[in-house]
Amino acid sequence: MKIHHYMTDFHGRIRSMIRRTWELRHLEELLAGSPIVAILGARQVGKTTLAKQFSALWKGPVVHFDLELPRDMARLGEATLTLEKLRGLVVLDEIQRLPSLFPILRVLADRPRRPARFLLLGSASPGLIRGASESLAGRVAFMELGGLSVDDVGAGRLDQLWLRGGFPRSFLARTASASAAWRRDFIRTFLERDIPQLGIGVAAATLHRFWTMIAHDHAQLWNGAELARSLGVAESTVRRYLDLLTATYVLRSLRPWHENLAKRQVKAPKVYLADTGLLHTLLEIESISDLEGHPKCGASWEGFALAAVVRQLRARWEECYFWRTHTGAEIDLLVVRGRKRLGFEFKRTDAPAMSRSMHIALEDLRLSRLSVIHAGDHTFPLGSLVRAIPLARVFDEIEPA
Repeated sequence: MKIHHYMTDFHGRIRSMIRRTWELRHLEELLAGSPIVAILGARQVGKTTLAKQFSALWKGPVVHFDLELPRDMARLGEATLTLEKLRGLVVLDEIQRLPSLFPILRVLADRPRRPARFLLLGSASPGLIRGASESLAGRVAFMELGGLSVDDVGAGRLDQLWLRGGFPRSFLARTASASAAWRRDFIRTFLERDIPQLGIGVAAATLHRFWTMIAHDHAQLWNGAELARSLGVAESTVRRYLDLLTATYVLRSLRPWHENLAKRQVKAPKVYLADTGLLHTLLEIESISDLEGHPKCGASWEGFALAAVVRQLRARWEECYFWRTHTGAEIDLLVVRGRKRLGFEFKRTDAPAMSRSMHIALEDLRLSRLSVIHAGDHTFPLGSLVRAIPLARVFDEIEPA
């Protein structure tokens, strides 16, 4: 199956946009080796579009079920009888709405010669979808889909992507105000409809307040005790809120790296909103000028650049850490893959310089290399193992690990 570039048509206008090339290739590889592949990611992030693009290239029959449609839910009333007759590629969209399918898919995946392969699309992590991990263990490969990134839209749209975030409908909206309105609707629908549909009984107003508090602490260390006091709940409760929003892909928790070093190291995670557009909506930021004058500008840019680097490295989030000591030495992102350790610092400046903290990190963490991602236009060396790289050139200058 040949993967190629796509043109995206949105609101009746044709816009040139390279979309999901690497994800399509990766999906092809996963389905070649596994009878079931689950594409997981936030609602509206583009899972269905990716599945349709892939289906158009599939050599053989394709059947698509949208589990938000009553018609398709009715078709699966006798799921075993319906699914066992199908051949080729079977797409099950919004799989978290029907967890009773997992035991059936396990049986179908074990048939000789595998007459069908199953592509599952879900908006919640396997741990949050009851029975997903247990029923399909050894039969399913997982692929996490994030929002649009710089290599999808081009460096010329970098500021627009940073401001609006990577949800396709937010990024491609006709105007900034239309984009902001879409994000406000997304937040409301997510809290009032999507969370209850997962069987989670937390008041929408409570989660909105918690989410807004996290926005103000974006890219900072998790302080559960302070958040619990502000909300008037137990610390275990705010931790549950954090786990919930992380499992639905709207928050990202970056774990601290610690090992047996002489220095005392921070052991609390750093928390980010997964999408800068949602971050800016919760902070009531609607324009680049507003963003550039906001106290959270630097933190927003850090999260935006960090996600771009993780995407380019093809890294799993389980391989990603930050490192900080109580004496002030730190690295914003540490990617550990086998014996290779890659360090990244994010500086919203056009003239980054080597710092004492970077020297300490290079020595203490035994980094293979350190990259300083900055807001300027040029790549240049800062030391024998250190390079300064513009964010706009990350996808040219950094090789996938």
